[in-house]
Amino acid sequence: MEKARPLWANPLQFVFACISYAVGLGNVWRFPYLCQMYGGGSFLVPYIIMLIVEGMPLLYLELAVGQRMRQGSIGAFRTISPYLSGVGVASVVVSFFLAMYYNVINAWAFWYLFHSFQDPLPWSVCPLNGNRTGYDEECEKASSTQYFWYRKTLNISPSIQENGSVQWEPALCLLLAWLVVYLCILRGTESTGKVVYFTASLPYCVLIIYLVRGLTLHGATNGLMYMFTPKMEQLANPKAWINAATQIFFSLGLGFGSLIAFASYNEPSSNCQKHAIIVSLINSSTSIFASIVTFSIYGFKATFNYENCLRKVSLLLTNTFDLEDGFLTASNLEQVKGYLASAYPSKYSEVFPHIKNCSLESELDTAVQGTGLAFIVYTEAIKNMEVSQLWSVLYFFMLLMLGIGSMLGNTAAILTPLTDSKIISSHLPKEAISGLVCLISCAIGMVFTTEAGNYWFDIFNDYAATLSLLLIVLVETIAVCYVYGLRRFESDLKAMTGRALSWYWKVMWAGVSPLLIVGLFVFYLSDYILTGTLKYQAWEASQGQLVTKDYPAYALAAIGLLVASSTMCIPLVALGIFVLRRLKTGDAAPVA
Repeated sequence: MEKARPLWANPLQFVFACISYAVGLGNVWRFPYLCQMYGGGSFLVPYIIMLIVEGMPLLYLELAVGQRMRQGSIGAFRTISPYLSGVGVASVVVSFFLAMYYNVINAWAFWYLFHSFQDPLPWSVCPLNGNRTGYDEECEKASSTQYFWYRKTLNISPSIQENGSVQWEPALCLLLAWLVVYLCILRGTESTGKVVYFTASLPYCVLIIYLVRGLTLHGATNGLMYMFTPKMEQLANPKAWINAATQIFFSLGLGFGSLIAFASYNEPSSNCQKHAIIVSLINSSTSIFASIVTFSIYGFKATFNYENCLRKVSLLLTNTFDLEDGFLTASNLEQVKGYLASAYPSKYSEVFPHIKNCSLESELDTAVQGTGLAFIVYTEAIKNMEVSQLWSVLYFFMLLMLGIGSMLGNTAAILTPLTDSKIISSHLPKEAISGLVCLISCAIGMVFTTEAGNYWFDIFNDYAATLSLLLIVLVETIAVCYVYGLRRFESDLKAMTGRALSWYWKVMWAGVSPLLIVGLFVFYLSDYILTGTLKYQAWEASQGQLVTKDYPAYALAAIGLLVASSTMCIPLVALGIFVLRRLKTGDAAPVA
């Protein structure tokens, strides 16, 4: 007798698992950046259109495939056609790459969380130099938050070519992050189903608390006005549309096989169409909600820096030219500077190099995403808040919940096909399979805790799952609509759920969504070709800032290998099955 497939305890558990997986760090640190870059409120127009024509249809497709085939990604596409097994293999490979580097973010979140209990916060002030005669030179040239990130957390090397040694503190945090993930996935859906209630709901509690705090901060309105003031000219910018489509695609976690794996544990009669709509709407709403929180904090930080700059310039001019205290204000500063420059040219030229150009607009225009937003910009704002330790603990706890929730989906995409395999599951219990996957990922992930580890992290983050995922989802869509057959799939869904498939889903699956993916694929491919030699941002300690450098030849080879190792699974597995079948038919042929 075949062992019964485990199921979610209830439909709500499944929805929470999908939300926990889909709502991740990208909602907090990528979407606000895109709003900032592409027209504030006007960016919502292409974003919502892409949600309707790409996000919802493709999410529904993956959930429907998982629920119908009741297997992980490899088994699901093997059922459609043995030649398509490589699609599932490619998904597993991409998910494995993602698991290796993504949990490093959780390790950094643990590191910052542990340091959040110190008073003062360790990133709020620069440390003294070796002689204790002043502040550390690197920290003074950069800032205390940048110094803590690049020197204390990463201890980053000047280039990718200088690997350095493993940093034991981040390495221990990575071990802890993997231990937490292992405990969450130990019993499969039984344990994951309970954990997702926390990983899906707690970030919203923290975001609501942060929203209330953020809206009460001085300068929060500056950030919110900056976000919601639409720049309609950006609607004519093709990059705004491409980035909206990309954000929807990657934010929902399409192509990794996680959604197929989660849906395979559903009751066959579950309404996966409703689930797809709920998850995609909650995911997009969270992005907008998180942006309001982020821009209120961002406005506070920009206003604080702007007013601090004004104070320094005012103090310098007041002391140099013996002006009356309080005479200089934000409104008359430029006028007084012009007068002083003309009245006292020689004296003004002496202090001119020390006069910074203070601008609130330029402070708000500083676009930051990814780890820079999470670990530098946010910490810069937190250190200036009252009871900063409390806000720091809440923030990094939220990051952890978001990160762990996404990791549960990533590991499910790897483990479900492995536990579905009778060859593997007959020799090893699922606890041992989970343990091996976590152990191997953690061991390889130690590369990211070396001094050059952050550069390798960026390589994996930028190239491990971009072109590969687009190709995987494109083949998935073609496989369902044109290999398995849209009419056949439609009748399967009707038999399962008792609901007919509307024209909207059929038009999107068969035409609009695949064409959109092809467009994205061509854009990324041409962008990589036109860019020429790929570059990266290296930390220059002597300058206290990032500098652009070319990747060495071996790093470019690693990037090529990352992309090829997943994408080539699709044709190679198909070729392997074709050859095996030819050999079998050759052996079975009658001897003349």
